[in-house]
Amino acid sequence: MSSNTVHTHPSALRKTKVSQIVSRVVMTIVGADIMAVALELFLVPNNVMDGGIVGVSIILYHLVEQPLGLFIFLLNLPFIFLGYKQIGKTFALTTALGITVLSITTVLLHHIKPFTSDLLLATIFGGILLGIGVGTVIRFGGCLDGTEVLAILFNKKLPFSVGEIILFINLLIFTVAGFVFTWEEAMYSIVAYYIASKMIDTVVLGMEESKSAYIISDEINEIGQAIMDRLGRGVTYLHGEGAYTGNDKKVIFCVITRLEESKLKSIVRSIDENAFLAIGNISEVRGGRFKKKDIH
Repeated sequence: MSSNTVHTHPSALRKTKVSQIVSRVVMTIVGADIMAVALELFLVPNNVMDGGIVGVSIILYHLVEQPLGLFIFLLNLPFIFLGYKQIGKTFALTTALGITVLSITTVLLHHIKPFTSDLLLATIFGGILLGIGVGTVIRFGGCLDGTEVLAILFNKKLPFSVGEIILFINLLIFTVAGFVFTWEEAMYSIVAYYIASKMIDTVVLGMEESKSAYIISDEINEIGQAIMDRLGRGVTYLHGEGAYTGNDKKVIFCVITRLEESKLKSIVRSIDENAFLAIGNISEVRGGRFKKKDIH
């Protein structure tokens, strides 16, 4: 009797795990350093700030005149502990590393001359770098600000989503910034925060964002074959039942990139103009046979 079970050698598993840990550590350090550059060489010297715990740290830095890194480190300590309780050890350790590197690097960069004193340029480029830094750390399993952890905690007690709680906290912080700095600088801070949030999405989701597609049609086999031949994507046939008619229905499920969305629509439309097509965003795709085949 033969067996088709494939055994992975323990040393290969250890090697993979070590490489994952090394990449997480390296990219967390890189992301924290990029955020520190954004803060010390663009935003903070021009009185433009971030939201969350970092924003509170910037306000305290201007009021008390102690190192920014000290406030970032101390204010985030309770949230590292909460992150350990709410999310897990790996998240807490990665976050602790990122926040420590961020705090130290901001202190080291503090006396370096900022790249620009132009408020608009500082806002745009500071926001871009901020988003790249934060997004890099999030992508590798940590964070550089305790606001998200606080929002998760509040989410269990309040009838609001995590996103709504973060938005409320940041609106409060930017309002306080208007009194500490000027209202013009507070508005620039909101612009920087918006730019950073878009860059975070780009870094975390990737430039080649994936999409899922569900297709219901009477020409389901022809559409499925056309997607494989003309788009180079695999398809999965699901079996469904129409609630109104009670008829059995075959449903196509496939995953594409956003660059392929237009071609998919064209393929479906050319075969069956009345086909049902639903397309949604996917944040991550792993495993299976998502790799694109060559189109001949």
